[in-house]
Amino acid sequence: MTGIAHGSRLLAGPTSPDDRYAGRLRLGIDVRGGRSYVSEQYHERALRVLKPLRLDDSGQVVCTMVNPGGAYFGAETYDIDVTVTPGAALLLTTQSATKVYRTPQGPAHQNMRVVLGRGASLESVPDQLIVYRDGEYVQDTVIDMHPEASLLTAEIITPGWSPTGAEFAYSELRMRTEIRVHSEERPRRLAVDQLRIKPGEGSEISGVGFMEGHSHTGQLLLADQGLDEHFYEALCDIMDASRTLSGLTRVGIERRDGLKCWALRSLAHRTEDIQELHLAAANEARKRLRGQQPMNLRKY
Repeated sequence: MTGIAHGSRLLAGPTSPDDRYAGRLRLGIDVRGGRSYVSEQYHERALRVLKPLRLDDSGQVVCTMVNPGGAYFGAETYDIDVTVTPGAALLLTTQSATKVYRTPQGPAHQNMRVVLGRGASLESVPDQLIVYRDGEYVQDTVIDMHPEASLLTAEIITPGWSPTGAEFAYSELRMRTEIRVHSEERPRRLAVDQLRIKPGEGSEISGVGFMEGHSHTGQLLLADQGLDEHFYEALCDIMDASRTLSGLTRVGIERRDGLKCWALRSLAHRTEDIQELHLAAANEARKRLRGQQPMNLRKY
């Protein structure tokens, strides 16, 4: 079904889906009486959202994206728009891992645009991205946020199984996330996080110089005015205790509006090791920044 959910009503969507996209999704999150809810929902083709959930009494709403097709294929483009209005809170996740199979027709693309209003918060914690043999994937995310909004995004990249046993059999992976800050002044770029993995370019695709012998990588971005030295030390302790090789970069320290952005990058030998690190970091952020209970998505 293609349609728009507005409040408790289902409104008809466009009569003919846009053939440029294999899947499109639009979400609008609003707040009423201290509780966030899905005020607008539109989907077409191979993207859906399950019934919204709540993990605690904070008022945050949880939305789970689903791809009924099971994977991204060559030359397909997926388009996602998310707007979280002032004071609303959204946790966005996926039902399962995103898989990219062979892409002989060209790379699979995902384009995502996010708008966060004043006092809004977004936690985007999808399951891992698995890129299989001869797969190519490009992801472009642009986030426009008010300086008093709060953001957490996390990504895990896992190499897919190959019949030859090669750890990196995919062709190329490119991911770019741009965070822009909007206020009464001129919009300004806060941070740009880019990742490019092209295994064939190195002579040693699993040794020093290429992920330091690790097979999995992850990145977590935090943007909030409440990021401080105590939180930094807590995250360093979490990283040191994890089964990952991780580093933390800080930007935006001198911004007049107080908004800061931290980027946590990790290497590991298993998806679960990065998942545990991201969950610990997210729970620390939930506790320190918003006084929320730990995240428990209860998927498995």
